[in-house]
Amino acid sequence: MNSNAMLNAEQRDQLAKVPTATLCSVLSKLGVTNVWIRRARPLPGQSSMRVVGSAFTLRFAPSRTGLNLTLNTRTAIESMPEGVVVIADSSGIDDVGLVGDVLGLRMHQLGVRGLVTDGAVRDAEGIRESGLPMWCAGPSVPLPGDGVLLVGMQEVINCGGVTVCPYDALVCDADGAVVIPRELVSKVLEQAQATERFEQWVMLEVKSGTPLPGLYPPDDESKRRYDLWLKEQQ
Repeated sequence: MNSNAMLNAEQRDQLAKVPTATLCSVLSKLGVTNVWIRRARPLPGQSSMRVVGSAFTLRFAPSRTGLNLTLNTRTAIESMPEGVVVIADSSGIDDVGLVGDVLGLRMHQLGVRGLVTDGAVRDAEGIRESGLPMWCAGPSVPLPGDGVLLVGMQEVINCGGVTVCPYDALVCDADGAVVIPRELVSKVLEQAQATERFEQWVMLEVKSGTPLPGLYPPDDESKRRYDLWLKEQQ
């Protein structure tokens, strides 16, 4: 994986402070829609609900007898660099677990930050104990080999109806997982921080009883009062 294309520590830290809902709003304003991974929910009971990293993509396909593939999930895991978030295209199959507790533990040992998939995982209790946060369609018991095969790694995939490229930024929280095109990360961060400051002011205004019309979205008077508030914060 090209280390120059991966998020740096400062970008990860900044993205970790921005809710996925805000990121979706900012991307929409930039003309980028369809960035929220469908069917990827936080695994119930896991300790971490915020994960940020560069995408390491896996693509699974329905099982087929007679195929002699050299690629498998275990060898793919050993090539995962520290700091990535693995994102797996399940081909819409959610009745077998793509990974379980052993594979989750190994990814955690290698410094993988989390896993996102529109499919299922198995050994949910063991996965929680492994320390690897996961966003998925839910738990399932059958083995991966009973339903899917790993057929691609580090290529463009479709996960939850969203196109994901290697090196894209992934931000995951309690609301799900959002994909940010790698080339837009700096611009998104700049606008997201401004959006968060404005919404902080809006929340203060609402808590004080200010009516929404003219406040959100702001009219000229609200913009003036917001600018004054910004100056007071400096």
